[in-house]
Amino acid sequence: MYRTRIVVAESDRDFRVRLKEILRHAGYMVIGETQDGRSLLQIVFQTTPELVILEYRLPGSEGIDVAGIIEEHHVAPVVLTADLHQQNVAELVRSPGVYGVLPRPLQEEMVVPTIEMALASFERTMRLEKEIRGLRKALEERKLTERAKGLLMERKGMTERQAYKYLQKLSMNRCVPLARVAREVIMALEK
Repeated sequence: MYRTRIVVAESDRDFRVRLKEILRHAGYMVIGETQDGRSLLQIVFQTTPELVILEYRLPGSEGIDVAGIIEEHHVAPVVLTADLHQQNVAELVRSPGVYGVLPRPLQEEMVVPTIEMALASFERTMRLEKEIRGLRKALEERKLTERAKGLLMERKGMTERQAYKYLQKLSMNRCVPLARVAREVIMALEK
């Protein structure tokens, strides 16, 4: 059975032990634990967990900054643990990389839904970011093709259709992507 791999960063030993017990009982695998931010980043980048549970204002770092670093590298979603009487939940969940908040004191019935929601949201975010990268690449390739067509029309007296067919033929004959051919045509005609 596949189990979600989790790293726990919590300075309160009793809270950490109880949380690990709840996680194991729910079928999750705790692959690392720490009490400070610096060692958390080392553990995260060495073990690449699927989720990080991080104490807000973890000693040795600012909890939100650590979450931001983890987010920047697209390693895993972060779920913060925080005293909701002292912290603004809306502010916490808007922080970079934070996909959920577990309240202190720990409420066992909140652990699994919070983790599953964080995992699903992170997966959706990663999928959307991949789609955006693909769309940006397609747009850039389209711009190159349009620019190459324009130069062929201007410098070689071709119609738009002829210019496009010319680029397509070069691409097929050389077995290279249309965008690469367009880039080469642009470089050749702009000299």
